[in-house]
Amino acid sequence: MSITSKNNKLLIVALCMLSPFVANATVVEIRTSFGPIEVNLFDNETPKTVNNFLNYLDGGKYANNLVHRSVPGFVVQAGGFSFNGGFPIVRVENDPAIENEPKLSNVRGTIAMAKSSNPNSATSEWFFNTANNANSLDVADNAGGFTVFGQVLGDGMDVVDQINALSSITFEGLNNFPIQNEVAGQPITADNLVLISDIVVIDRAVATNMDLNPARNTLIKSTVTPNSSGGGTFSWFGIFMLLALYVKRSFKIT
Repeated sequence: MSITSKNNKLLIVALCMLSPFVANATVVEIRTSFGPIEVNLFDNETPKTVNNFLNYLDGGKYANNLVHRSVPGFVVQAGGFSFNGGFPIVRVENDPAIENEPKLSNVRGTIAMAKSSNPNSATSEWFFNTANNANSLDVADNAGGFTVFGQVLGDGMDVVDQINALSSITFEGLNNFPIQNEVAGQPITADNLVLISDIVVIDRAVATNMDLNPARNTLIKSTVTPNSSGGGTFSWFGIFMLLALYVKRSFKIT
């Protein structure tokens, strides 16, 4: 076998080892009555959460969905209720709850899963962070930290902010229910709702929007399992050694 062939094999092995660290980035478009919101999902950082979100999307459970909660300067929340043309609104049929993945920080412009005080209780509901909520939503003693699984792209936050600025009421047992075009003394109609007509995947390409650098959750308490503390360091060390060997052999004078 030639030197060049050996070198190429070393490079292929190194790149294969690096591939899990290349971020997948499914991009979805959330189509609201206020305009579209594009979101870059963090497939590799939070794979279980992204897969759960896409399962609801592919199952059509986010079609005719409602923004059912909006707290100005905090969050805009959806994913839990549908509007099928009449009242009462309908709760989305939930899949089994998923495991929490609180690796990224709840800063403004991110999308995260809603859940109860049980860390592993997220199902269909999600929310946009309309402010930097790291101190209240990243911490371990607050339901184990809330899982951020995507980031809003472009001018999508302009749409989110418009929704967040709406007045809200208590409606069908839901607090902070945002409404538009309210007329005093008149019953709530479809025209008053903030609707999500659908959520669609617009890009499943690997390594989309590689310029994104999501903030890490540094407040969550990490759990170290036995014999795991050096695993990541060792993997990276091995990769760099292989690359160094490749470079050395490539420039070796024969």
